[in-house]
Amino acid sequence: MLPTERIAYSAIADRPALALPDNARLAVWVIVNIEEWNAREPMPRTVLTPPAGGSPSPDIPNWAWHEYGNRVGFWRMLPVFDALKIRAVLAINGSAIGTYEPIARAARDRGWEFIGHGFTQKNMQKVADEREDIVRTTEAIRAYVGRPPRGWLGPGLTETWETPDILVEQGYDYVCDWVLDDQPVELKTRSGPIVNVPYTQECNDVAMMLIQHHKASEYRDRAIDQFEQLYADAEGSARVMALVVHPYIMGAPHRLRYFREALQHIAARPGVAFMTGEEILDWYRTPRAG
Repeated sequence: MLPTERIAYSAIADRPALALPDNARLAVWVIVNIEEWNAREPMPRTVLTPPAGGSPSPDIPNWAWHEYGNRVGFWRMLPVFDALKIRAVLAINGSAIGTYEPIARAARDRGWEFIGHGFTQKNMQKVADEREDIVRTTEAIRAYVGRPPRGWLGPGLTETWETPDILVEQGYDYVCDWVLDDQPVELKTRSGPIVNVPYTQECNDVAMMLIQHHKASEYRDRAIDQFEQLYADAEGSARVMALVVHPYIMGAPHRLRYFREALQHIAARPGVAFMTGEEILDWYRTPRAG
């Protein structure tokens, strides 16, 4: 289906008001992306270009740049979540659960939600068999957590024309790839609807640091500005805000403080509910009693 066949236009100002539990006005969820990069393939992203150009193999500088995040950066970020008592959402490659099992264990022990993020960090349009990739990811999470994931985030938000259809057929309840709203929305598929929970390309460290090349403090400044506007927008009807981080980016020593300061600012405001993706989904699907 075309995107416009999956979801009709809807003006947020014309919708019935949404009410969060406990008089909250803004739901905030934080997504931590844990990925495994295949050293035999071109790196998904790069921090250094080789002196002679091209795609070297092995690409040690860029592979190691990412690996630092899982060896060190994640563990630098973890105390921030613990101090603020925030349960994050782990968007994890299925293969990364075994490769980086201590990270998966730390998330599981803290009650974080696991969502599918491809079996390895690869464009979903380039995997050999999309359905098999989704099934392998689902089973890896099920085996480790004890239940299948309910949510899916495509690597780099990539999808094929069939991705939402396959996700529903494999038991998924929500997806995050369609960054087009500040409230959950339903997408049509060939076997029933799937909910899209608001994600973000703006408060996403990949966009800010690797593509737009901002200084580290931009993450804090933009996250706070985004929060303040959404908080104001939510006066009459609840909104959802996402914050996205990757350990190899925001877990770098010179960036962590700005992630921490953004979360501290948000956590200090009344009427904010830190939630997981499935909690947002279940709230949205509940009759509007508030």
